[in-house]
Amino acid sequence: MFSAAIAVTLAQPAPNVPQPAPNVPQPAPTGQQLAYLAVDQTSAPVQVAQNAVPSAMVPSAVATTPQVSGPASAPNTTPPADGTIAASPAAPDPAPPATTAAPAAATPTTPAGTTPPATSEIVVSGERGLKKIDPAIQFNKTSYAVMQKADDVFVAPAMHIYRDVLPKPVRTGLHNFFFNLTEPVNALNYMLQLHPGKALKTVARFGINTTIGIGGLIDVAKKKPFNLHYRPNGFANTLGYWGIGPGPYFFLPLVGPTTLRDLVGTLLGQAALPAFLGGPFKSRYYVAGAGIITALDYRVIVDDDLAKVRKTQSPYSTYRQAYLKTRYEEIEALHGRGPLAKGEEGEAPFAKPLAADGSLAPEVDVPAPGDAVALPAPALSTAEAGGPVAQSTAGAPSTAAPTPIAAPAPVFIGNPVIQKLPPNYRLHHNHP
Repeated sequence: MFSAAIAVTLAQPAPNVPQPAPNVPQPAPTGQQLAYLAVDQTSAPVQVAQNAVPSAMVPSAVATTPQVSGPASAPNTTPPADGTIAASPAAPDPAPPATTAAPAAATPTTPAGTTPPATSEIVVSGERGLKKIDPAIQFNKTSYAVMQKADDVFVAPAMHIYRDVLPKPVRTGLHNFFFNLTEPVNALNYMLQLHPGKALKTVARFGINTTIGIGGLIDVAKKKPFNLHYRPNGFANTLGYWGIGPGPYFFLPLVGPTTLRDLVGTLLGQAALPAFLGGPFKSRYYVAGAGIITALDYRVIVDDDLAKVRKTQSPYSTYRQAYLKTRYEEIEALHGRGPLAKGEEGEAPFAKPLAADGSLAPEVDVPAPGDAVALPAPALSTAEAGGPVAQSTAGAPSTAAPTPIAAPAPVFIGNPVIQKLPPNYRLHHNHP
C-alpha cells in the first residue's frame, strides 16, 4: 500500500504549485517581441502553448481569443498534425488534454470592447495566420521542392566529398577563418544595438584569433583563459532589436528560408563585409570561392538536422517553423531573454543554446504518449502480486530496480516531495 501511495503521488501534479493570476498585467514589451506561429494551409484552428510571448505581443492577424488555463495538468506532448515545431521559447505550460472538454464555468467572461487578459495560451487560426506569415506559400513550397531536388542531386554529393576527403582539422580551420572575418560586422551591429561591452568582446575575439590564432584558422579566443565564444550578429538582428517585425516568410532559391527583414539585413551585411576588409576580399574570385566553401561547411553542420526534418510529416512546415522560432529566440537573446541569451552553438535554423559554462546545453527529452516511463524505486518495495516486504540481512528494506510502467496518454509527470521520517521511526514487518 505504501508503494502504491508513492506511485499515485508521482502520477499527480504538485497541488501546491501557485498558478499565475489571469488578470496580472503583463510588462510592456521591449524590442522585438513578435513570434510568428506558422501552421499548414489545411490546419484547423490549433491551440498552441507559449510561455514567453503574451497575446498582446502576437500580430493581430495571428492571435485571436485567448484561452485562460485551468488547473495545472499534464502537458500535451502530441506533435501537431503537420509536423510543425512548437514556437514557444521555453518549455510548454501544462495544458488540459485535447480530448477533455473544459467546464464552461472555468472560462471567465470578458466584457465587450475590452482587451482579454494575456495568458500563456493563444489560439492560432490556420487560415488567417497563414496569410499573415506565409502569403506566398505556393511559390515557397515549389521553391522548397526544387531546392530539395537540387540538394539531392548536387549539394549533398558535393558535401559528402568535402566532408570525407578533406581532413577535419582542415575543415575546422576554414570554418574558423571565414567566421573570423564576420567579427567586424558583428561588432558594428552590437554598437548599433547599444551593447558596447559585447562589441568590445567581439573586437577582442577578432584580435586574438587573427594574431594568436594564425589569421583566424584556430579559434583560440573561445578557450581558457579568454572564454570568448562566437556570437553571430548582423543588420537583420539590429532591425529586429529595434522592433521591426520579420515580415512575410520566403523560401528563395540559392538563399533558403528567410523573411523580408532578414533578406534586407543579409544584403546589407554582404555589402558591408568587403568595405570593412577591403583589398583582395573585394575580388569576385574570393567572393565565389568563399561562397562555395561556406555553403558546403553549412551543409555539413546541418546535415543531421535536415535529415530529421525530412522525416517529419510536413517537412516544409517543420523547416519554416524551426526558422521562425530560432530567429525569434536570437532577437530575444539580444535583450537578455530566452534560451539563446548565454550564446548559441550550431547554425540557424538549428542553433542550440549554450550552458552558463559555455558548453552545449543538454537536450531534455519529453516522453511521448504510450512510452514506458521508469518511476523511482521507493525504499519500501513489495512484490507485484502484493507479497511480503523483502528485507536485507542488515534489517533494512532492500531497493528493487524500477519497473517500467506503460503510461497512458497524456503522461502525468510530477516532482516528488521527499519528507524525512522521524529519527525514532522504525519499520515493522506488519506495517500496512
